[in-house]
Amino acid sequence: MNKAFIRQRIAIFAGMDIDPAIDSQVIEVLQSKFNILLPQRPSLNEALEVVAKDHELIGLLLQYRSDAKT
Repeated sequence: MNKAFIRQRIAIFAGMDIDPAIDSQVIEVLQSKFNILLPQRPSLNEALEVVAKDHELIGLLLQYRSDAKT
């Protein structure tokens, strides 16, 4: 999947357009819309991996964010 498609799916789940590369936006959406609290980890990606099974959106966020590094 390309990044534009992944970002579009993230926006559908979130109910708004967010930049998945911006940690504060990701945290805000997960807490306010889905009541998902992330565990403390050295990086946001590591915290997302811990709770990846809690919602399909988290898998999309991880996929987008990992593609952003390549």
